[in-house]
Amino acid sequence: MSARPAFEAKAGGAATAPRVHVLQPGDVACAQAGERLETLLGSCIAIILTDPRRTLAAMCHFVHVNGGRAQRPGDTTFGEAAMSQMYRLLEQQGISPRLCVAFVYGGGNMFPALVTQPHVGQANAQWALRTLANEGIAVIGQQTCGTVYRRVAWSVGQDEPTVCAVPV
Repeated sequence: MSARPAFEAKAGGAATAPRVHVLQPGDVACAQAGERLETLLGSCIAIILTDPRRTLAAMCHFVHVNGGRAQRPGDTTFGEAAMSQMYRLLEQQGISPRLCVAFVYGGGNMFPALVTQPHVGQANAQWALRTLANEGIAVIGQQTCGTVYRRVAWSVGQDEPTVCAVPV
């Protein structure tokens, strides 16, 4: 991630719009205050880690908890690698991940007529919440499971992320 300011001045002094990071499955991004993080979730999970003053945040969008023997090292479509990459990005900016707070979203059942409990989204959500608890990271906001897609957007700062749920 480049160390760009959240707002950049154009040649005449006018500020440009804040940088927007749109995460696809497997993406991990770090954003400064004023920058925006966005993603669309089904059974996938998005975790946002932010310092308590909310000056910096990292977000991941992972697809599965783990890939077993088939998983390639560093493949951030899997939860453990995505969390590790978020930790690295935060540490590069001088933020200890264990001092952060978290938001967790996603884990929906995308095929409720075909799949009853347990489903991959539920397993993803349980893994994320358990992993954060084991790390001592407080979850201060969450919307998980159910039968909805979720559009998550957050401009890093004092406001809460916005989540728009759309039924399957």
